[in-house]
Amino acid sequence: VNNRQGINKSPEEFRCVFGNDIKNAVKTPVTSSKQEVFRCLHPNLMELSISPSTTAAAKRIKVSIEINREKLVVPSVAYYTPPRRHMPSNPNPTSLLCATTMVYNVAKFLREWVMYYSKIGVDKFILYDNGSDDDLERVIKELNEEGDYNIERIFWVWPKTQEAGFSHSAVYAKDSCTWMMYVDVDEFIFSPSWLKNSSQLSKTMLKSLLSISSNGSIGQVSIKCNDFGPSDQKEHPAMGVIQGYNCRRQAEQRHKSILLLEAVDHSLLNVIHHFDLNNNHYNWKELPLEAAVINHYKYQAWPEFMTKFRRRVSAFVADWRTRVNPMSKDRTPGLGFQPIKPEGWENMFCDVKDDRLKLWTKKWFGTQTPQGLKMAWQL
Repeated sequence: VNNRQGINKSPEEFRCVFGNDIKNAVKTPVTSSKQEVFRCLHPNLMELSISPSTTAAAKRIKVSIEINREKLVVPSVAYYTPPRRHMPSNPNPTSLLCATTMVYNVAKFLREWVMYYSKIGVDKFILYDNGSDDDLERVIKELNEEGDYNIERIFWVWPKTQEAGFSHSAVYAKDSCTWMMYVDVDEFIFSPSWLKNSSQLSKTMLKSLLSISSNGSIGQVSIKCNDFGPSDQKEHPAMGVIQGYNCRRQAEQRHKSILLLEAVDHSLLNVIHHFDLNNNHYNWKELPLEAAVINHYKYQAWPEFMTKFRRRVSAFVADWRTRVNPMSKDRTPGLGFQPIKPEGWENMFCDVKDDRLKLWTKKWFGTQTPQGLKMAWQL
């Protein structure tokens, strides 16, 4: 409906439709219309003929969007479940810092990402699974059974709905997480100060970057990214991406953010890298590279990188094979519209050798074994 980024139709042009039977459905005003996300006023339960004794499963009500001018009802993937009259208290304490991302076939990468972030401060991981068919379920189960990890998997199978998934997470996790970190499984945050001042790993490391002000006005903290190249690797490095890739581009590229969930704007609008905030109460802070940086292992060994050509997950970024926007930052320099390996791929995107995180993680996550040095995620 809102099919062009940055151009959103007015909420007054729509109504929310509750019910499987359109003729007898209940309609309420749309309060926000941004990208793929529409927010609605709650329906009158009496009009929906729902009694308090109705089971939770039976209370799932289909939600559609009506385009007023055309009298056209557009289906959605959403279902409405009426709030319970007496909500039980949350048996699990609220996590200060959670992480969420959308994933597809990341089983081989997940242990490194989860183990790294768990040790430096992430309390809970929420993965939006975009139709994986690898060993993701098994790896999540193994990590959860190891005891020190809390990983939740949400099936989110619809193509090109990353922004909508992140909007969903901002509402879904609000009661269980205070801050939400939006980084992918090939992105690792660290502070250069840790290299000099860390006598041991601590779960306060990431949280210290939030620098929560006394008046609580910071609603989002953004961190710039350094993009790493293939670093002469021809296949996925056995010791993980941090140890395997150590040569990057000179200039930092884009950013990712850590969001205070109560600070998000009512529209839930995001562009993957950051959210719109309720600007009446909250500010956005960008950290300098000296304070924190993200190592983005973006251009990996060719067999790994070429799998990206399956499709892009963002609603507003053209798929790799679509012949538009050849100069976009979302494109890879030197690469066309087909998964054809450029000559010299192994040494591309290599301006600066950067071993900082490689050496730091080797110190804290490496173990000498009879077979040589092994990282924690290999054991």
